[in-house]
Amino acid sequence: MLDYATLKIIWWGLVGVLLVGFAIMDGHDMGVGTLLPFVGKTDVERRVVINTVGPHWDGNQVWFITGGGAIFAAWPFVYATAFSGFYWAMLAVLWALFFRPVGFDYRSKLDNPTWRTAWDWGLFVGGFVPPLIFGVAFGNLFLGVPFHFDSHLVSFYEGSFWALLNPFALLCGVVSSAMITAHGAIYLVHRTEDAVQARAARALNISVLVALLGFSAAGVWLALGIDGYVISSAVNGNALPDPLAKTVVRETGAWLANYQRWPLAMLLPLLGYAGLIGAVLLARVGRSFAGFWASALGLAGIIGTAGISLFPFIMPSSSHLASSLTVWDSTSSHMTLGLMLAVALVFVPIILLYTRWAYAVMAGKVTAAYVRENSHSTY
Repeated sequence: MLDYATLKIIWWGLVGVLLVGFAIMDGHDMGVGTLLPFVGKTDVERRVVINTVGPHWDGNQVWFITGGGAIFAAWPFVYATAFSGFYWAMLAVLWALFFRPVGFDYRSKLDNPTWRTAWDWGLFVGGFVPPLIFGVAFGNLFLGVPFHFDSHLVSFYEGSFWALLNPFALLCGVVSSAMITAHGAIYLVHRTEDAVQARAARALNISVLVALLGFSAAGVWLALGIDGYVISSAVNGNALPDPLAKTVVRETGAWLANYQRWPLAMLLPLLGYAGLIGAVLLARVGRSFAGFWASALGLAGIIGTAGISLFPFIMPSSSHLASSLTVWDSTSSHMTLGLMLAVALVFVPIILLYTRWAYAVMAGKVTAAYVRENSHSTY
C-alpha cells in the first residue's frame, strides 16, 4: 500500500477531479436550467431546451453524490465542519435542487401556460442557485471560516449565514454562476438550432465575459487585499490527523505563493482563460462539440486555480488559525484512504464509460419538429 502522505495527496487530487467532473457534467445541466426562461421564448422552444438535458440530468447527479460521499469518507473533519458551518447554505442548495426532478417530470404534464411557466422558473432556480452558493462557499474559504476545535476535536462554528454573503465571496459566486451558465450555453449551441441556438450563442458570449472579468478581479483582490494562510511549523505527512498539532500564520500574498513554488501551476489559470475563450471562438466557426470540451477545460482551469491556491489548506479557520483544516490533518485513516482508492480505480472508469455510452446513444440535435411529433414521450 502507498504511504500515508502519498495517499493524502492522491485524495486531494481525486476530490478535485470529482468536483471538476461535477462542474462539467451536472454543470451543463444547471447552465441549461439557468438559461431556460431566456433562450426559449415559446413553449415548444422551451421544451427543446429541456429535452437537451432531460434524459441525462439525473445520471449526472452521480458526480454530485460521489463528490459529497468522497468528502465524507476522505475528509471527515472537513465534512463535519463545513456542513455545520454552512448549514443554511447547504439547505438552500438542497431546496433549489428539489425543483429539478419535479420540474423535469411534471412541467409538461399539463397543457397550461401558467403551470408550465411556473415550472420553467423552478428549473431556473434549480440551475442558478447551486453554482452561486458553491462559488460563495469557495470565496469564504479564501477569507477563512470562523470555527475552532476543542481538546476533543469537536468543531464549533462561530459565524452566521449572512456573514457568508460578503463582497469577495459574492464575486466568487458570480464567477461560478457565470462559468456554469457559459457551459450550459455552449451545450445548447451544440444540441439546438435556429433561434434557440442563436440566443444560446449570445448568452455564451455574455457569460464568458462575466466569468473571465470576475475571475481576473478575484485574482487581483487575492493578490492585493486578502492575506493568505501558511503553516509555520514542521509538517509530517505520515502523522495521524490532528488539526491542532500545527502552527498557522497569515501572510500577505500567501495565496499566490504556490505559483512561485511550482511555476507550472500557472498553466491552470491560463487554461481557464484559454478554455472559455476557445469555447466562444469554436462556437462561432461551427465547432460546437470541440467548444463544449474547451469550456470543460476552462472550468477545470478555474476550479484547479482555486484548489492550487489554497493548497495545502482545505478549510482555513479565521477565528483560531491552528484549527485550519489541511490536506495533512483532516483525512481518514491510512487503511480507509487505501481501500477507497481501490474502489475509486474500479468505479470511476465505469461511470465514465456509462456516461460516454449514454451520450452517444442520445446524440444529435433536438428540434422543434421532433418535440411536436413526440409530444407525449418527450419532456
